[in-house]
Amino acid sequence: MLPVTHVLAFGECQRLCRLPEGGRRHPETSHRCYTASSLAGAWLVAQSKATPNAPTISIFLKPPGVIPPGGSTTICCSCQHGNGNFMLYKDGHQLRTLEQSGSRAEFSISNATYKDTGTYNCHYLEGGTVLARSDGLDVVVTGIRLPGPDLSVLPGHEVTAGTHVIFRCTPPHRSTGCFLYLEGQIRAQVLSREQDDYNFSHVQEGEGGRYSCQCFTKNASIEWSAVSKTLDLVVRDYTLCNAVRLALGAGLLVLLGLITAEATRGRCCRGGRAHPLPAGSAPLTATSVGTPGFPSRASRWDK
Repeated sequence: MLPVTHVLAFGECQRLCRLPEGGRRHPETSHRCYTASSLAGAWLVAQSKATPNAPTISIFLKPPGVIPPGGSTTICCSCQHGNGNFMLYKDGHQLRTLEQSGSRAEFSISNATYKDTGTYNCHYLEGGTVLARSDGLDVVVTGIRLPGPDLSVLPGHEVTAGTHVIFRCTPPHRSTGCFLYLEGQIRAQVLSREQDDYNFSHVQEGEGGRYSCQCFTKNASIEWSAVSKTLDLVVRDYTLCNAVRLALGAGLLVLLGLITAEATRGRCCRGGRAHPLPAGSAPLTATSVGTPGFPSRASRWDK
C-alpha cells in the first residue's frame, strides 16, 4: 500500500484529475500521476538497492491527513535499532537532525504554510553511516472548505481478534471519495463514492489503534473536508489471554501441590521421631499420665 497522496495519485489520479501517466502535475501538489505498473517498477529498483539486514525505519504524520494553512502536525520517525540519529530530508534536501527520544524522533510543523508541502524522508544513521531510509511521506497543505465526516465502527469499539469489523465514513455532503487513516501508519485506505465503508474481514490485534477519515470532492478543483473525530479500536486476542491464564493457573496448582507435600512430609517426620528419656527415669504408662484438664486416675486414687 502506498502513502495517502500516492494512493490518490495512482488509484484515482487519472479518473479524478484526467491526467496522463507521468504527463502533467497534480493541480494542487508537485507530484506527477503514476500507474500501478510504473510504481511497481520503482519499488523493485528500491528493493534492489536495499541493504541486507538493514534496520526498518518508519515515518508517519500525527495526526494524519491534509493540513489546512495555519494548522499543525508532527512528522514522526521510528526505528527499533540501537542509539543512532535521525536526519530529516524534504524533497531530497537535508532539512535537520532530529532529537531522538527512545526509538522515535519528531519534527513539529506549526502554523503550516504552503511552503511546508513536500515529500519528507527520514534517514537513520550510526557513526555517520546511513543504515536505513524511510519511505517518502507526502505532506499536503491546502485549504479546507468542507466540514468533517462522521466516523463509526461496527460492531463496536472493542472486539476480539478475528471479528468482522466495518468502518463507516459518512460525509455531510456529496463527496468523490474518502480516506481512512490509522495513526502511526503511512498508508491509508481509499473509500470511493459508491462505498462509504471499509471492511476488515478478520481483524487482527495489530490493527487496533486510533482511526480517522477525511473526504474530498472533485469539481473544478479538489476540495478537502476537515478530518473527522478520532475513533479508538481495541482488538483483544482472548485466545492468547486464556492460554496465558491457563498456564499461570497450572503453575500455581503445581506450586501449591509442592508446598502441601512438603508440609505433610514435615509433620510425618516430626510425629515419628523417638526422643530418648533421661537416665534413671521410668517410661510413661497410661496410669501415670492424665488427660489434659482432668485429674489423672493415679492421683485420684492416691488421696
